[in-house]
Amino acid sequence: MELTDVPLHAVAHSRAGDKGNRVNLSLMPYDPALYPLLAGQVTEARVLALFAHRGATRCTRHDLPLIHAFNFVIDDALEGGVNGSLNLDGHGKSLSFRLLALTVRVPASSLPARG
Repeated sequence: MELTDVPLHAVAHSRAGDKGNRVNLSLMPYDPALYPLLAGQVTEARVLALFAHRGATRCTRHDLPLIHAFNFVIDDALEGGVNGSLNLDGHGKSLSFRLLALTVRVPASSLPARG
């Protein structure tokens, strides 16, 4: 099986939410068959490192295998949150795009055909 490196957005989508200084990021592969492959690559450690520049202190991944999804809870990633940050995105709504830029290795055959 030939594997290729792609940005996560090529094989999954994400939504973001927030509560205080904590951000929640959902991650759902377009193809449920990729769920186990992503589980091995999109780890708590990798996601925490992705948000280290924002002061994130902890990342917890909640696996939701029945719906082929993950929920990442990242503490201290909003630089104080809505009321305590000068950040333009104090709510963290755009942070799902940062997660989707993460590179993963997937079978080339799992990528959508380009026409």
